[in-house]
Amino acid sequence: MNQQITALWNDCLTVIKDRVSETTFNTWFVPIIPLKLENKEFTIQVPNRYFYEIIENQFIDVLRNTLYRVVGEGTNLMYSVMVDTPTNTQEEKKTQTKEEPAKPFKNKVIQDVNSNLNLKYTFDNFIEGKSNKLARTAGIRISQEPGKTPFNPLFLYGESGVGKTHLAHAIGIMTKELYPDKKVLYVSANVFQQQFTDSTLNNNRNNFLNFYQQIDVLIIDDIHEFASLTGTQNVLFHIFNYLHQAGKQLVLTSDRAPMLLDRFEKRMQSRFKWGLSAEIERPGEDLRKTILEKKIKKDGLQIPSDVTDFIARNVNENRCLEGVLVSLMAHANLENKKIDVELAQKIIGQIINISPKKITVENIREIVCNHLNIPVDSIMSKTRKQELVQARQVSMYLAKRHTDQSLSNIGMKIGNRDHATVLHACKMVSEQMTVNKMFKNMVEEIENKITR
Repeated sequence: MNQQITALWNDCLTVIKDRVSETTFNTWFVPIIPLKLENKEFTIQVPNRYFYEIIENQFIDVLRNTLYRVVGEGTNLMYSVMVDTPTNTQEEKKTQTKEEPAKPFKNKVIQDVNSNLNLKYTFDNFIEGKSNKLARTAGIRISQEPGKTPFNPLFLYGESGVGKTHLAHAIGIMTKELYPDKKVLYVSANVFQQQFTDSTLNNNRNNFLNFYQQIDVLIIDDIHEFASLTGTQNVLFHIFNYLHQAGKQLVLTSDRAPMLLDRFEKRMQSRFKWGLSAEIERPGEDLRKTILEKKIKKDGLQIPSDVTDFIARNVNENRCLEGVLVSLMAHANLENKKIDVELAQKIIGQIINISPKKITVENIREIVCNHLNIPVDSIMSKTRKQELVQARQVSMYLAKRHTDQSLSNIGMKIGNRDHATVLHACKMVSEQMTVNKMFKNMVEEIENKITR
């Protein structure tokens, strides 16, 4: 056995031994045999399929973090399973070694797939701004080296209309341009669920799995729709494991962060956090104006700058911006109306509610404190008194719902906390509202004061 591989694995065992109990270490880690390290893939041999399942379900995070620490960031873990073949005597027992996870079905290999990509959603017209810079940059890196970056999976999350679907398509399009032979597939959660249901009813679930296990870049949109769908989550779990271990790329989108995905299995939530979770926030006014101007120029439209400014100031969803432009041109051409701020205001009013009230984190903080009869200054203190913790958490939850501020900005303005604290607060409030009716009523009363 290669001495270098053995030495690396011994270093891994030293780290692992400090993180698990002695019984766990001797039972689940001592029997592992290191085989090879090639192209950032570290292959280990495990005794049987059951052993592999335990490692995957209970100890994968320990293993993965240790490999990153000892071998290097981005190291992929691969398995070789020793499969026992039943015979009449122990002496006649044979073993065979195979890469894991093995392809469970011997169906015909697919030559190509319809990627279902919308070719108008490219990186060229996905305008970069502060609200999406991290996600866009990571998307380009993934397209250039699918499955070979630390961003696997790429988990994009944010409210409806901020551009998650656009970016997901852009990743697929660029990947196909650079790697025409790769099988890239975009699928909505709804379609994935329908396919899985049909495969179950028609008794061809094996074909369903076989198809998805051959995809090189799998993009699933609106993953939050799988909440409470245990069967769908289970099949996704196995597809995810297979593709990830084979060095294939996964891109997932959701309306919330992984830790806020209620009614998802813990093992699934854990895998969503393996790579990069990138929030796409609502675009600021400057970015919205840039998007409008580029769209106007591309389509050869003539729209006064004061109208563009008005639209950018009042429409904060990417998809609504284009709808407003289309409606403006339709009214101008079909009804021979002049394009001005008055017309823009009328059209926007038909699509969204234009509220002159500006909701800020500071407003929310003040309203929450007044409702709970707590001094506003106290919410900024370091104290952990229960009533102040609750006030901070409710303020963070409502600020996330009603402002376009980043999680970091919200945390800074409510107790000088970090973005992880804000995410935790949102999760705690959301969970409490589902089980405590009085708490839910209180939050809704505060919310009414904020929005009216």
